[in-house]
Amino acid sequence: MTRPDAKPTITQAMIDAYDEYTHLTLDRRRFMEQLTRLAGSGAAAAAIAPLLAANSAQAGIVADNDPRVKGEDISYPGGSGEMKGYLVKPANQTGKLGTVIVVHENRGLNPHIRDVARRVALEGFVALAPDFLSPLGGTPTDEDRARDMFGKLDPAQTIADGVATVSFLKSDKDGNGKVGAIGFCWGGGMVNMLAVNAPDLSAGVAYYGMQPKAADISKIKAALLLHYGGLDERINAGIDAFKKELDAAHVDYTVYVYEGANHAFNNDTSAARYDKKAADLAWGRTIAFLREKLK
Repeated sequence: MTRPDAKPTITQAMIDAYDEYTHLTLDRRRFMEQLTRLAGSGAAAAAIAPLLAANSAQAGIVADNDPRVKGEDISYPGGSGEMKGYLVKPANQTGKLGTVIVVHENRGLNPHIRDVARRVALEGFVALAPDFLSPLGGTPTDEDRARDMFGKLDPAQTIADGVATVSFLKSDKDGNGKVGAIGFCWGGGMVNMLAVNAPDLSAGVAYYGMQPKAADISKIKAALLLHYGGLDERINAGIDAFKKELDAAHVDYTVYVYEGANHAFNNDTSAARYDKKAADLAWGRTIAFLREKLK
């Protein structure tokens, strides 16, 4: 007999169904029907769904009032209009620092990504987390609505906004003129696109990001660090072709695949998909890479 307070069992099939919902169909009713079949009942599905999703109330690793960093919401020139973002710097900065763009998932600039930007700043960088939903009014609090908005973005404008963000950070008064980028999920794909379109980008770190078109990879000048979850079949299907083109273009890159880890394994606000071991290892590699390339 199952105890009423027992933790629900989450299977890989449930995680895969959630990934399909959040990245492909955006059809919540269909997702819940599928989850109900997998869980055995509507009540079980209702209990499991929040564990698959990110919890915006989850406390950040670096609090927004942490005295070691200084963060502020800013506006700056985008590709064709105003961009909003969250700029964070070490509180006791000495000298010029490398600068890092922190690109959000397909939920927009939410509390988790703000936390990641503070983590980057705490490692000794100037960090800017842009809101790529700025052309549509900015990131809403409703994550389902935010995901829907990504389909309404103009891809060319989004890339132009990213390139403009690189230019903005390159001239930051506290920066050393070198710009890197780190992105997750949708943001990982955006980092790859920045590498293609922004020749001033020095380094890019893409977490489980969609790969660029093969014809564009020869344009990449930045060094790349590419993290993938071993269970992320949807994104991983493009790894081999990506590596082949990167080799042909003589790009400086490193690929890590974290066996047993899912898509979004770095997001510690998602109980079902977060993998602390993989996340900690990838983060250590990320910071070492950025320190090397942005010094």
